[in-house]
Amino acid sequence: MPETAAPATELTSQYLAQVTGDLERNAKEQERISAEIASLQEQLAAVQHNHTVLVNVQQALGLPQPPAQPTADAESATVPSPRQKTPAARGRKHEARKSVAPPKKAAAKKPQAKPADAAKTAQPTLVELIRRHLLELTEPRSAAEISAALGKAHPERQFADKVVRVTLEGLVAKSQAERTKQGRSVFYTAPGPKPAETPEAQAQPAHTDH
Repeated sequence: MPETAAPATELTSQYLAQVTGDLERNAKEQERISAEIASLQEQLAAVQHNHTVLVNVQQALGLPQPPAQPTADAESATVPSPRQKTPAARGRKHEARKSVAPPKKAAAKKPQAKPADAAKTAQPTLVELIRRHLLELTEPRSAAEISAALGKAHPERQFADKVVRVTLEGLVAKSQAERTKQGRSVFYTAPGPKPAETPEAQAQPAHTDH
């Protein structure tokens, strides 16, 4: 009896050592994977933030939005897949039946994009909102102040300071806004008549000649 008990205790001790080692490895692996997941989530949040900023810039510049085209290409690319599988199994009759079906699906999906486009066009663009705000101002305002005011007036939308600044510079380039500097700060106002362009300013040099 004592001879058989000794090998049994040695086996149990070996199993315990293996199990404890596996548990430590498993715990370390869980920590490593959780750290990778946390870093990936941070990267995803940063990429999503950059995406929203780029979309706002695209809307401010009035560029067309291309996301609708890849979806149409994806639909056209997925349509031929059932045609290639069915001929070998069911014959040429099934090819003719299924070749007629995909255009119906595409025709049904195209009208769904129109209400979404109509909803986007119903809202005023960022350029229109900034023009209206500049006309209501009595004093020059910075891009950050204009962005904060628009955020209060339209809480359902997001206004990034960078996007508002880019839009304001575009309006200045089109002579639809005026840009003034006070030290390092830049302020914007609605375009107005300049004193040098008034008839009184142009008539002053004529009196100096006499």
